[in-house]
Amino acid sequence: MEALGMVSLCFGWFILGSLWSVSAGFRSGAITDASLLGIVGFELVIGPIALLVLRSRGYAVADLLPSPSWIGCGVGALLYIACVLAIWIALAPFASSASQPIDQLMATARPSLAVVLLLSVVNGLYEEVFLLGYLMKGFRHRGASFALGLSLLVRVLYHLYQGPHGALSIAVAGLVFGVFYLRTGWLWPVVFAHMLADTLPFL
Repeated sequence: MEALGMVSLCFGWFILGSLWSVSAGFRSGAITDASLLGIVGFELVIGPIALLVLRSRGYAVADLLPSPSWIGCGVGALLYIACVLAIWIALAPFASSASQPIDQLMATARPSLAVVLLLSVVNGLYEEVFLLGYLMKGFRHRGASFALGLSLLVRVLYHLYQGPHGALSIAVAGLVFGVFYLRTGWLWPVVFAHMLADTLPFL
């Protein structure tokens, strides 16, 4: 019940928005500075609230947060490359298919670089702290497959608005991130790889 409450708090709004987009034929707003700043603002408000809730329940909040390092950045860059290659392999059979919702979103996206960088830092930390540092780590005792599957389910649910190819890409990236974290317990490289994934497509 605690996990359900935390997922609802941290990702419930995004999941509802994603499901609405699917039901409406993948209609969603354009990617603009305003829309990205809206995400940043939401996460900057909800993130600290969620951490306070966990602290009140006895969690050592410091253990949930990553420890940045240059070595971790290098490993994160390699992890990002591994994600790109894995996604390319997964999407290769569908290379000739019609344009996807995520393609249309990116084609019309014109956010400023400063806002993209801000989003990448805040969003990378927010998602991985609560998906891996809290949710997957918390269910590790139920088995690695269960913990990984649960985090993947939540991650994909709030990215369904991107369409089938986008959701598959997110699932593959989440799998790479999750397996790395399960094997190493090292969160910062995952956060940094996520930051790169949020930034580089706009460049």
